[in-house]
Amino acid sequence: MQGKIIKGIGGFYYVHAEDGALYECRAKGIFRKDGKKPLVGDNVEISVIDAKERTGNVDRLLPRRNELIRPAAANVDQALVVFAVASPKPNLNLLDRFLIMMRRQGIPVIICFNKTDLTTREEQERLAEIYRASGSEVHFLCVTRQEGIAEIQRLLEGKTTVVAGPSGVGKSSLTNVLQPSARMEVGEISSRIGRGRNTTRHTELVVLRRDTYFLDTPGFSSLYLQGLSPEELRDCFSEFAPYAADCRFQGCMHLSEPDCAVKEALAAGEIARERYENYVLLARELAQKRRY
Repeated sequence: MQGKIIKGIGGFYYVHAEDGALYECRAKGIFRKDGKKPLVGDNVEISVIDAKERTGNVDRLLPRRNELIRPAAANVDQALVVFAVASPKPNLNLLDRFLIMMRRQGIPVIICFNKTDLTTREEQERLAEIYRASGSEVHFLCVTRQEGIAEIQRLLEGKTTVVAGPSGVGKSSLTNVLQPSARMEVGEISSRIGRGRNTTRHTELVVLRRDTYFLDTPGFSSLYLQGLSPEELRDCFSEFAPYAADCRFQGCMHLSEPDCAVKEALAAGEIARERYENYVLLARELAQKRRY
């Protein structure tokens, strides 16, 4: 029988099988011998040990379409990255790091700003303008008022979506609205540090419908970009591409080079300054890492 791993805890893998049941399975030793580890999102073949107790073994991993490193998951169609427009204030450098990480892994990203009830329309328009040319869709919602939920449901339909973002931005609350039976624990915002308390402690696929899965992941407060070349970093900023061909130097990095069309577009307000400044910060970070 085939199924999909929706959760893995303590050596047990919970498989949503084609008969609609959830089986608690162990992975056969052959996986350790071959250096393979089942991941949440893996499509697998299982053998049932006890039909009444819903226990079994994972016998075979079916071919993966892709594999994410962080969060560790397989067969993901897209990512929904959730930030709050306020409480906590959005860390755009952290958001840009996530966009780069997903782009390197070939995963399309939908940017979702929650808690619109805590800010102005002008602030929402400012955030939308910053990411308009980033290559990602930008959506706004208010989970507590259930505003914008229908559009998110449409975007998730028929796909396996990994949802990620800092703690306290409303990821678990969104999951509870999309699938009330998930009953995710919801954390509060710390008034002292302005960040949320992480309530999701492991990666878990939430079944919305038969062909629609929502991958809830632990919140993050930092992301380190490893193994990234300066050229890869530059190419992750889609808004640079329309201007790069007009730079004086082929392969321009848009940093200190003269006659840089990207910097001219920046000065003219055609490229968001927040995005460019984050690019410069990340380029310096990569240069520092190479130095040591």
